[in-house]
Amino acid sequence: MQQHYDVIVVGAGPAGTAAAYDLARGGSRVALVEKQTLPRHKTCGGGMPMLVGDILGFNELKDISSEAFVEADTTFMRHTYNFEEPVLSPMNGPQDSDRPLSLWMVQRSIFDYELAKRAASAGAELLDGLTVKSIEVEKKGPIRVVAERAGHAWTATCDTVIGADGANGVVARNAGLRKQRALAIAIEVEAPHRWGDGHPDLRPDVCHLEYGAVPQGYAWVFPKGDHLNVGAGVFRPRSNGGAEGSIKQELRGAILQYLKVLGVPRDETELKFMAHPLPIWNGLDRIQTKDDRILLAGDSAGLINPFFGDGIMHALKSGKIAAKCILENRSHQYTREIATEFKGNMDAALKLARVFYRWPHICYRYGVTRPGATRTATRLLCGDAVFQDISRKAIRRLRSGMRAEGIATDPIEITKNEEA
Repeated sequence: MQQHYDVIVVGAGPAGTAAAYDLARGGSRVALVEKQTLPRHKTCGGGMPMLVGDILGFNELKDISSEAFVEADTTFMRHTYNFEEPVLSPMNGPQDSDRPLSLWMVQRSIFDYELAKRAASAGAELLDGLTVKSIEVEKKGPIRVVAERAGHAWTATCDTVIGADGANGVVARNAGLRKQRALAIAIEVEAPHRWGDGHPDLRPDVCHLEYGAVPQGYAWVFPKGDHLNVGAGVFRPRSNGGAEGSIKQELRGAILQYLKVLGVPRDETELKFMAHPLPIWNGLDRIQTKDDRILLAGDSAGLINPFFGDGIMHALKSGKIAAKCILENRSHQYTREIATEFKGNMDAALKLARVFYRWPHICYRYGVTRPGATRTATRLLCGDAVFQDISRKAIRRLRSGMRAEGIATDPIEITKNEEA
């Protein structure tokens, strides 16, 4: 006899584990299905705002601690343009002494596994090493999920499916959702590091951001316990196209140059380069089926910020929203709830991203290096500020900078044409 669940959650990343946890605590019978055996590697920079602790209810529920997964707590950003013009700035100002913000650095293999175990302890059935092959939906009767583990078939039925299985997930594909995706690309390495070696600004409390080495993107160095996560990504489409292979080689070159500049050079053969697609927000797409029985969350729903390229906090929030809608028998309102939470801010971030990545040096000189800019970026990442509130001021500064540089182009008109 087939197992029947109220909800099957596909994907044990932040969105899936958050949804499964809340659903299980709410009394639903939940299966959390993950195609890889946990803990598993997940290619990701692993930077996220400390406020995810509030989202997950650490202080209230006390069933998990940040000590289980946070490897570095960063409070400074070091910015460069073409590895020059360095600016080291604090994330907080004097006005933040009562509530300082920071960015946590985690390894996704550890973070995701801790959240998956938490969901299981709340009552979700954790089924890892199980690859979903198809989702069969009939007008009458439950949804049938067909999966496979080590060559053996597994089938179960459910009332609702949450697709939290990433950029190329099987759920969205089977359900015919999010057919028009905007995919960015990023590559990263994990370089072993001993603190005290290399550049003096290589510290566990500093994250590094480089804006000139990658056209239409940026590179980063995030501190971890015993290594550096060094990556680079392209976040806007190239006006002249560009083959994926050449872009990947460009990103690899930026990573190697970053390591060299910071005094920890590595031979290319010593490093494992890992690429991954990033489903960047490009407007709110279809994220649930017409019968409201299949919902997409996290990366599957395209909830990666188009300006910063971050998505962990958005994934957690969307998973919790999906669970809440299901528990309250209002799945039909899921897309509306996601729009309320994300659309205004993400749309404004997209407009600013079109400007920033087209004129990165002017934005760097007249924006990033300004006093208080790092604090603003931190507040945006943490959700303490929204892009709607800062975009007009940012555009005015860009226009002023372009006039100072003798550039007559109006950035808004250019981006309007791109948007059209």
